[in-house]
Amino acid sequence: MPSYTNPLKFLLALLGALTLLVSSAYADGISVNNTEIRLNDGAYQLRANFSINLNYAVQQALSHGVNIYFVSEFSVTRTRWYWLDAEVAHSAQTSKLYYNVLTRQYRISRGALFQSFASLDDALAALQRQTSSPIAPEVLTKRGSYVASARLRLDIEQLPKLLQVNALTGKDWDLDSDNYRWLLSPADIRPPEVE
Repeated sequence: MPSYTNPLKFLLALLGALTLLVSSAYADGISVNNTEIRLNDGAYQLRANFSINLNYAVQQALSHGVNIYFVSEFSVTRTRWYWLDAEVAHSAQTSKLYYNVLTRQYRISRGALFQSFASLDDALAALQRQTSSPIAPEVLTKRGSYVASARLRLDIEQLPKLLQVNALTGKDWDLDSDNYRWLLSPADIRPPEVE
């Protein structure tokens, strides 16, 4: 271990270590912060909270009118010791993020619904919270052992053709949380929130 007799060298080394720590904490990409399952209106729903940090290339394309599509995917599989695992529920939802130059607002649309935001940070904060389609209660039995999965990714297939080539050859457009899996027990299901 090096010894720092000069206080200036020690401070520079400490500053360098802190810079590496901060830059890794704010790395570009998508990661999963937390997940849960809830019982709402007689059906189960998987929820995930993601961390989304867009890099410079994606932010520039967005500010120049390129629509960015994100796909959230949720699935539940029942583990079986005698055969392959069985997928009992799956849902995918596409969200479009775009910038309206005339109103200077960011918008997120999911199907026919849309929301407007004053800043990109506000829009990303709303996009970070994803929920699955309702899962029928009879799908998850008390006796079963289940694995839930959540994923959020940028859909490069819906980018303009010129950007698709760029996305396939470079890392700037590789925004994917990968599948985050966790064990799911029907006993862990949280009751609905009282409003």
